[in-house]
Amino acid sequence: MPHYSGPLLTLPAAEALRAARETGAPAWSGSLDLGRSSGEARLQADAWRWREREYPYPPALKDRTIYYWGGEDFAPVSRFSGSLIKLVPTQWGPPTFEIDGIKMLPTMKASPLEDARAKVALIEPRGKRVLDTCGGLGYFAACCLEAGAAGIHSFEKNEDVLWLRTLNPWSPDPDADASGGRLRLTHADVSQAIAQIADASVDALLHDPPRFGIAGELYSQAFYDQLARVLHRGGRMFHYTGSPNKLTSGRDVPREVAKRLEKAGFKAQLALDGVLAIRR
Repeated sequence: MPHYSGPLLTLPAAEALRAARETGAPAWSGSLDLGRSSGEARLQADAWRWREREYPYPPALKDRTIYYWGGEDFAPVSRFSGSLIKLVPTQWGPPTFEIDGIKMLPTMKASPLEDARAKVALIEPRGKRVLDTCGGLGYFAACCLEAGAAGIHSFEKNEDVLWLRTLNPWSPDPDADASGGRLRLTHADVSQAIAQIADASVDALLHDPPRFGIAGELYSQAFYDQLARVLHRGGRMFHYTGSPNKLTSGRDVPREVAKRLEKAGFKAQLALDGVLAIRR
């Protein structure tokens, strides 16, 4: 799907545009792509111009919402097809996303992109063929590209999440020159598609599944056995687990994951908010 190149508005950005107009300023400088770049909007009484196109001032916008230009008005970057999936702004610039109000990426202490960068560093991706099992907004893939991976194959099951990626300027575009042909993005359920990946054909793995209650199959012994099959000996994997509350859940998910990975043929240890595993 082609990536969107128009403006992205949040409540603070829209308020800044209006405030600049009310002072009589001819232009406003700032970011209209979630901090990815800065530019200038030329201001008129009833419209503003950005990147050679004219847009109306939007009506009142909601907080914690990102809006894109749909051709006739500004619409929220959200979809509902069984679940409400929404791109959500952060204080850091790169957005997170929510499914039915549940935040899918950590944002409390750092940018979700910085968080991804720290996790990707654990697998040492430079020059490697990386399997990214649950692509999400593509931050793992972006960090792998940045770190010099030879190639990244990302899978994403949810069509609406793939749509969010086309609107998020921080999500890598497989077809962009910047990706250099190194990123392949497949719309598929990796729990099934992994059977088609050749033995020992992957140098490193990133596994960032939804929580256990949503996608238990991605925490199963059978799936971990498949991960071990496709990863060559000595290959590194980071498995995000988060830190579910043991008192309320009654489970220690990171240690459960580590035990299953050991059984599958990995040497596993807790790292960051997940498990770092090396194929034995």
